[in-house]
Amino acid sequence: MNRTLVVGDIHGGYKALLQVLERAGVTEQDHLIFLGDYVDGWSESEKVVDFLLELQTRQNCIFLRGNHETLLVKWLRTQQENKVWEMNGGEASIKSYQNLSPKKIKEHLTFFDTLKKYHIDDKNRLFVHAGFTNPKGIDFEFFEEYIYWDRTLWETVMAINPDLPSNSAFYPKRLKHYHEIFIGHTPVTHFGFTEPTCFANVWNIDTGAAFLGKISVMDVNTKQSWQSDIVAKLYPNEAGRNHK
Repeated sequence: MNRTLVVGDIHGGYKALLQVLERAGVTEQDHLIFLGDYVDGWSESEKVVDFLLELQTRQNCIFLRGNHETLLVKWLRTQQENKVWEMNGGEASIKSYQNLSPKKIKEHLTFFDTLKKYHIDDKNRLFVHAGFTNPKGIDFEFFEEYIYWDRTLWETVMAINPDLPSNSAFYPKRLKHYHEIFIGHTPVTHFGFTEPTCFANVWNIDTGAAFLGKISVMDVNTKQSWQSDIVAKLYPNEAGRNHK
């Protein structure tokens, strides 16, 4: 049976990505939806992108854009210094990309340029990297960057009284447009969770791979999930984004 699998934030953790896809038993019949943030954090961002480029030649993949792809692309095109980005995983990506050939960098930039802002499937399930703010739905978002940076969606659903009915005037309108919403961007590990976590109709698949967590994959229909080892343990000589 063909599965639809959603993949959380990777952040340059190539070894962990291969590990979790193997543990999920991914086959060429599976449909994979990647939520973004393939780069910035661990040392193998360019290997992650090369792998994804190869993967899409043999099976159905949807790749969403994350905020870290936006940051890396800006550096690749301008070489403009951004110390905040460098301290949040960018330094590892700079090292990963600085020795690549111009041809390879162009190939990766083409990939980044084709990343989708979001995806809505035939069951009205929304897949987006971070979230959205407009109460009319994601198609009405005023500022595209919110799609890659927003944290208010996740903060809102965590704070909702679980007994509040969806037909209440106080129920957030932006949740009513979609059957389910799948996001990454804001690690659930920051709130004491270790696995993909759901509040209201929002599933968060970011299990802290950039820090001291794991990469997660989840079957969007059955909600079964698989995880890599703690990514930091696969890169014992690196700090990732774990700055003291």
